[in-house]
Amino acid sequence: MTDPAMWFHGQRPLLRRDHASAALGMVVERDEPGEAIVSMRVREDMLNGFAITHGGLVFALADTAFAIACNEDDGVTVAAGADIAFLAPTGVGQTLTAHARRRAVVGRAGLYDVTITDETGAVVAEVRGRSLTTRRTPPDA
Repeated sequence: MTDPAMWFHGQRPLLRRDHASAALGMVVERDEPGEAIVSMRVREDMLNGFAITHGGLVFALADTAFAIACNEDDGVTVAAGADIAFLAPTGVGQTLTAHARRRAVVGRAGLYDVTITDETGAVVAEVRGRSLTTRRTPPDA
């Protein structure tokens, strides 16, 4: 398991507290306002019964990139909904990369697109995420 304090290239509290993404071996490649890139190498324990990457784990990778992209300040922005289109299967040893980009923010609502590619650059999934900036305060770091 990856040390949650070491899985990312930044020091944001959001990332330090994300034990789920760390446990999946995700690595933050880019963390900029409105944009994030996160990668994950597919392990055998990430496969479904058809020996392909479990769709929930592909979505988890996209969701992590989405969360980083939409949390641009000290507030708490969460997913209000998301849709995923699975376009190609992947398997053990492949590296998936999720690239999340802000499309629009109006008031407390945001719209983000996430493209998931394999190590060759082929698109394996697309996600459209909707965010909501809450009035919550983040937990202590």
